[in-house]
Amino acid sequence: MIKICKFLILFIPIEVFTQTSIEKSAKDFIPAGYNIYETVFGDLNKDGLEDCVLIIKGTDKNQIIQDEFRGELDRNRRGIIVLFNKEDHYEPVLTNYNCFSSENEDGGIYFPPELYVNVNKGNLYIDYYYGRYGYWTYTFRYQNSDFELIGYDITSGGVVKNYISSINFSTKKKFEKINTNEEAVGGDEVFKNVWKDIYIDKLLRLSEIKDFDGLEIPYKVLN
Repeated sequence: MIKICKFLILFIPIEVFTQTSIEKSAKDFIPAGYNIYETVFGDLNKDGLEDCVLIIKGTDKNQIIQDEFRGELDRNRRGIIVLFNKEDHYEPVLTNYNCFSSENEDGGIYFPPELYVNVNKGNLYIDYYYGRYGYWTYTFRYQNSDFELIGYDITSGGVVKNYISSINFSTKKKFEKINTNEEAVGGDEVFKNVWKDIYIDKLLRLSEIKDFDGLEIPYKVLN
């Protein structure tokens, strides 16, 4: 029993040191003038290791304003860095420092949509939630030395879903669900399902997207 306890005491600090070293390694990739806004982990290249996605945010003091109604607002933009886990260090595979607007953008009479980033089944998901107005999702996959846009999903409406669209840019198919029940109160929608073929010349690359606000995806509906 004494030997086992000694083994555990020796083992625990080694594990903690290794994890701490990896975390410090991730911070080394933050460019000057930025801080970490959010950190997301997940396997993005299906090698069984937890990769790291850093959402960063600028620190320019000139972008901090005083709003008449909301007080001090940080309007610095946000960006993304993707690091692949190489067991003892991280390797940067994507950087885009300013593709996301600030969480404090002026939404007029509405609040700006909320940004969420997550990893699932090897894909990188960038989600925007807009309360009762719906939400939309960009799906990226690592291929051709970048993260390419392979899917785009939209849900319009909150409790009542009026319109749902899902585009697969890999198969070049678009699926639409259109609510035909104008009296729906939620859960009683009657959807008309429509499949369409699309054409897209080339897939958008995450590293090249300058601004997700108002992003236009260059595809055409063929039927």
